[in-house]
Amino acid sequence: MPKTLIEKILEAHAIKKEGNFIYAQIDFMFSNDITGPLAVRKFEEAEFDKVEHPQKICFICDHFTPARDKTAANNVKLLKEFCHRFKIKNFFDIDRAGIEHAFLPQAGFVFPGELLIGADSHTCTHGALGAAAFGVGSTDLAVAMYNGCSWFRIPSTLKFVYKGRLKPYVSAKDIILYTIGQIGVDGALYKVMEFAGPIIRKMNMDGRFTLCNMAVEGGAKTGLIAPDKISLRYLSKIDSLKSKMRKIAKVVENFAEDKRANYERIYEWDLTKLEPQVSVPHLPSKTKNVSELSKVKIDQVVIGSCTNGRLSDLKEAALILAGKKVKKGVRAIVFPATSDIYQEALRRGIIKVFLDSGFIISPPTCGPCLGGHMGVLAEGEIAVSTTNRNFVGRMGSPESLVYLASPAVAAASAIKGRIAHPREVKR
Repeated sequence: MPKTLIEKILEAHAIKKEGNFIYAQIDFMFSNDITGPLAVRKFEEAEFDKVEHPQKICFICDHFTPARDKTAANNVKLLKEFCHRFKIKNFFDIDRAGIEHAFLPQAGFVFPGELLIGADSHTCTHGALGAAAFGVGSTDLAVAMYNGCSWFRIPSTLKFVYKGRLKPYVSAKDIILYTIGQIGVDGALYKVMEFAGPIIRKMNMDGRFTLCNMAVEGGAKTGLIAPDKISLRYLSKIDSLKSKMRKIAKVVENFAEDKRANYERIYEWDLTKLEPQVSVPHLPSKTKNVSELSKVKIDQVVIGSCTNGRLSDLKEAALILAGKKVKKGVRAIVFPATSDIYQEALRRGIIKVFLDSGFIISPPTCGPCLGGHMGVLAEGEIAVSTTNRNFVGRMGSPESLVYLASPAVAAASAIKGRIAHPREVKR
C-alpha cells in the first residue's frame, strides 16, 4: 500500500501501535541552553537514574550564548555537569558549534529516514534531509532521555508542489513566506508540510532547510522533503559520514517520494510570477510583495538565524552589499549560523564585505531572533529580519515592529534605510 514519507518513517520506528498512535524508538534527541535545563530538572524530579542511550543525546548552547547574564551562564554549567554525570559526549558550547538547527546537519547528526526529537519548535528544519523531526516539550525530552522512546500521533500530510522558474532575487525564504501567506498560521495544524515539485528538485540544501524550518509557522508538526541525490551529495561532503554513504544511499531509496500516497490535500503553484515576499507585523502569514512596502523606514536589519544564517544566505546578502554602505542611522547585524560557516565566510571574503558596508558581526547565537540579547529592539523601532517569527514583542519591545524577509531584501533594505527590492541597489 502506498504511504506518505512520514508514515513510512514512523512505522519503521514503531515498537507498538494503537490506532493512529505509535510508541517509537528515537534515533536522536537534542536540546539547547533554554529548554535543556528544564528537561534536566524534570529528569531529576522524576528521580531517573540513567539515560538509555547517551550517544543519542545532544545539548547545544546557542540561545543566550555568549552568556548574557549569570542565569544563562549557570544553565550552561548545569548542562555540562549533567552530560559529565551520564557520559553524554555530545555537549557543545559556543566555541564548538553554533545554532543547533544549522550545526546538527552540518556535523553529521541527521540522516534520511531517522526519527528525531528536539526541545525546540524549529526542530522541523531537519526534515529537509528526509528525517522525521518533531519539536517536543522539555518533559517529553526528559522521559525520552531515560527510556529512548516516545509516543506519536501519525499526522496527515499536506503536499506542496512548486513549478515554474523563479525570478531573480526570489529564494526559498520567499517561497515559504508566500506559502504561509496562502494557508495561514494554522493551515497545517498538526500536519506534515511535504515540499515537492521541479523547483524543489533543483533547490540546494540551504534552501530546503529554510523551507522546512518555517513549516511550524504554518502550524505544522514538521516539514519534509523526500531525500534524493541533492541530499546525498550534501551528506557525502561530511567527513564523519563518508564511510556510511552506501548505507545512507540505500535508506534514501527506501524513503523516496511515493506520488500515489494518500495526501490530505495537494497544493500546486506555478511560482514564475512570484515577487520577493515580506511578512508584515505581527504574523508570518501577513505577506506582501516587497514593492508594496517601499515607504517603510527601518531602524535595524538582522541577517542570520537557523532560517537564513547559512553560507549561501550570507553570500546572497554580500552580493547586494558589495561596494555599498549601510544607511546612516540603521543598525545592521549579521550572525553566521555556525563557527564553520563563519570561518568559510571569512575565507571567501564575505565577512569583509559585511564589515566594509557597516555591519556588525555577531558570533553564532539565537539571541536577536528571540529578543534575548545581541540586538534587542526598543519601543517603536522597526526591523527587517531574516528570522522566522514577527509576533508582538518577538525581538524586543512589544511596541517594536518586525518585518520578515530574505537575505537579499534585508541587505537592500540596510542600504536604502527602508524596505527595498534588491534590484533597487543592483541597477
